[in-house]
Parts: sequence; C-alpha cells; structure tokens
Amino acid sequence: MNHLTESPQHTRHSGYPRKGFFTDTSICIGCKACEVACKEWNRNPADSQYELLESSYDNTGELGADTWRHVAFVEQNREHIEAARESGRALVSLGMPGVGPPGGNGQNLQGVDTTPPDTPDFRWLMSSDVCKHCTNAGCLDVCPTGALFRTEHGTVVVQDDICNGCGTCVAGCPFGVIERRSDGVVDTKSERDFTPGEQAGTHNVGVAQKCTLCYDRIIDGQTPACAQACPTTSIKYGTREDMVDTARTRVAELHAQGLTEARLYGANSQDGVGGTGSVFLLLDEPEVYGLPPDPRVPTADLPQMFKRAGLAAAGMLAGAAAAFVLGGRR
Repeated sequence: MNHLTESPQHTRHSGYPRKGFFTDTSICIGCKACEVACKEWNRNPADSQYELLESSYDNTGELGADTWRHVAFVEQNREHIEAARESGRALVSLGMPGVGPPGGNGQNLQGVDTTPPDTPDFRWLMSSDVCKHCTNAGCLDVCPTGALFRTEHGTVVVQDDICNGCGTCVAGCPFGVIERRSDGVVDTKSERDFTPGEQAGTHNVGVAQKCTLCYDRIIDGQTPACAQACPTTSIKYGTREDMVDTARTRVAELHAQGLTEARLYGANSQDGVGGTGSVFLLLDEPEVYGLPPDPRVPTADLPQMFKRAGLAAAGMLAGAAAAFVLGGRR
C-alpha cells in the first residue's frame, strides 16, 4: 500500500476537519501546567516521586503510558545557540518548506516587531512534547486487534477494552510515544460520582496508552485540557490546516527578528510519516529535543519487503527444483 495515500482511507473525516496541536516552544516557560492538566483530566497515575532528575529540572523524564504530555528542559550556552542559528540559516538557504527567507515567503509581517532580541550567553529550551497523531500512523497499521482507530477528527486513539497488551504498537511508533501501562490504578469514586465529561480512572495493567487529543472533550466542542491550561498559549489547538498556517507565520516573525534557528517539525506532508497532527516550532535541531530528524513509519517498506521475500522464495524453490532434477538424472 502506498503510505502517502493511506491516511485518507483511515481518517474518514465524515465532514469534520482534521484537528491538531501547534506547540510553539519559543514561548514555553516550562511551567508543566499542560502535564498537570493532562493527568488531571485523564486521571492518569503519577509516574514519579516528584523528585528532580539528575539530568534536568524535570521529574517525569519522557512521554509514557502515564505521561501523555511531557515538558523537556534543555540547557544551551552561547556556542550551542550560535550553532542552532547557523543550522537554521542553512535550512532557510535550502528553501525550508513553506517558510523561506524573511520577506520572500508571502507572509504578512506588517506590525510585527522585527527588532532582534538580545542574544544571551545561556538559555533554556523548553518544549511540551505529545503524541504526533501521524498522518500515516505506524501504531495503527500494526495493531492486530483493531484497538487503535482513526477518529472522525483525524486523531489516533487506543480503545482500552480491545487492547490485548501485545506491544506491537510500541515498536510501530517512530517517536517512542506509545507505551504499555505497567501499573493498575482504580478510582475510589463510584461511577455515579463522576461529572459529565469526567472519565472513570480504572486502568488495566499492560494496556497501551497515549494521548487521545482529549477525544472526549473535542467531541463536545471543548479544547484539549493541555491547551486549555497553557498560560502562554504555547500550545494551540484547532484544525491542522490553521495550525500549520499559524506555525509558518510565527516562524517568519522569528526569522525577521534574527532568530534563524526557528524551524517547523511535522508540517511537511512529504516526510516519512506524511506529516503529523501535532506540529512543533523548534529552536534547534530535532535531536536536541529528543525527536527523530527524519521519522519514518516502519510499515512503509512492507510492500518492498514482501516483493523481495517473494523473489527470494521463488529463487529458493527454483534452486531446489533444479537440484532435484539434476540429482534425478544422476
């Protein structure tokens, strides 16, 4: 199957526009309000003792079955800042998709403050990471039970009651987002105590879990909990088309201010996953944020692999037949 045409078959929008996030890391302050809101709304269990990791001012470390939003903290000195800026200039020179040099990309920058900001000797890069809700989702492709499905809003969701905990989806995600839950947590509330929109928090051990883009909220016309709680609007929510347009305009603004390190991640529909539903504005290479520079859905090579396997099998059969014929003549 051609994976550039796989997504429309799975998405089945049914008249709904595809929804997604735009995370602007340039205005993230690392408050972790998104993490807290995500856990609170989805009733996800705590996955740490609230002690800071030795590597960073962070206590959760990474995305997982219990942490569907995670804020990373990355320290950078002047040398790293200049390196990031230079790599950004190279991207602009190569014609960054949809962005290009300031003033030459069709973006309207009237009224935008283009005064270059002070260049610090030190800075924190803070980024709120989340499931990418890929256009071509590897986790969805490989799930043997149909527990993963594409919603009418173009997002990818796990159905707890169908997941058998096999873990195939874990290997199928190029971002390392989805994970099996290792602990079981049962709410003390009875079912009748839950308010409308609030979920019962019974979580089965071994079941795969990840961000749902707050599917239970968006079907009621609400904003996902993380975006609702973000105090700086670093996390924006809307149709993916609008999010990509907003992201490109924002990159153009930062380039005009001299921040050439600003770049988009997930907005390119020609990448290895067909673009993502969660688009990011980064201030350095993706690897700095723990993101793969060229994500690729693992199942993209299946047709070619099947073809090669078929040719190899045919060759083996031909060889065996030839050996049998020659042996018979002797």
